[in-house]
Amino acid sequence: MGEAILEIGFRPSKKAAERIERDRKEIRDILDGKDDRLLVVVGPCSAWPEEAVFEYAKRLSSLADEVSGRLKIVMRVYTQKPRTVDGWNGLLVQPDPFSGPDVKDGLRRAVMLMDGVVMLGLPVADEALILGPSLVLSQWLSWTAIGARSSEDQEHRAYASGIGIPVGMKHPTSGSIEVGINGVVAARSSLFSPLFSTDSFTAGNQYAHLVLRGGATGPNYGTDCIRDAGRLMREKGIGIPSILVDASHDNAVLGGRKDPKRQADVIRAVLGGLAADVEARGYFRGFMLESFLESGNQDLKKCTEETVDRSGCSVTDPCLSWEETVLLLRDMAARAGAFMGAKRN
Repeated sequence: MGEAILEIGFRPSKKAAERIERDRKEIRDILDGKDDRLLVVVGPCSAWPEEAVFEYAKRLSSLADEVSGRLKIVMRVYTQKPRTVDGWNGLLVQPDPFSGPDVKDGLRRAVMLMDGVVMLGLPVADEALILGPSLVLSQWLSWTAIGARSSEDQEHRAYASGIGIPVGMKHPTSGSIEVGINGVVAARSSLFSPLFSTDSFTAGNQYAHLVLRGGATGPNYGTDCIRDAGRLMREKGIGIPSILVDASHDNAVLGGRKDPKRQADVIRAVLGGLAADVEARGYFRGFMLESFLESGNQDLKKCTEETVDRSGCSVTDPCLSWEETVLLLRDMAARAGAFMGAKRN
């Protein structure tokens, strides 16, 4: 199946490819500290159903233009979903959550969705889980993630090393920041991967960076965590440490449950703390957050094809509503003005 997938002739148009390369360059500049805007990776936890995801993209495109002077918006079009135990694996694997796997149709639909979002003017992000199809989809990506369950895996580290686009390496679900940083160091190194060549090593990805997402030991979005992670990255030979904070996942757990509204509190706490912490400010580059058209989520296991809500309510993790997202991104842009000025100083 892997070889067959790679042979499918999906390619971005010349216009789309130019937009994608422009966005990649802007993200690289942010990670290098040349552009002091905040990088914000935002969108649905999972890209389904496509119609609702595209409606979200149309709204986000307009908002991204509004805040573009202070925030670089990248839309989550997450077609692959790792599972802690079991569950739906995402649009790529099961384009119809109520039917069996169909990766060929899933890849076609994922490409169509990503291409449509790019042509709206939005950069696209996804998580690399199944590496063969991920390599095809990477042509449309301006940013990609290696998730918490994959960042210790050697093949995923080698993929990150050879992909040639900015890649966020999450630390494991245990919360070990040092293990996450080891993943960043590995992704920046020359590694062997048969995905790219059967007889050579990858070039190494100097735009691999760390994503703090909280873990079993609790949240880790505080400026002390950012500062300590940045120092450790320097000790391990990373000249320009770059760190994103995932405002969702275990950083958004409240009272033992993930609360999507907690994301706004996390973001405001981080930006407030950075105003007084010059060292942490030098390492910090932006946020990840999850939002969709409707707030909350629905349990696919309790839904049928007839009862599932297709209006834009997440079928995986709970998300902020569109209205909450607008308020939060505008507030982030306003706060980022002071943050950017302080960063320059």
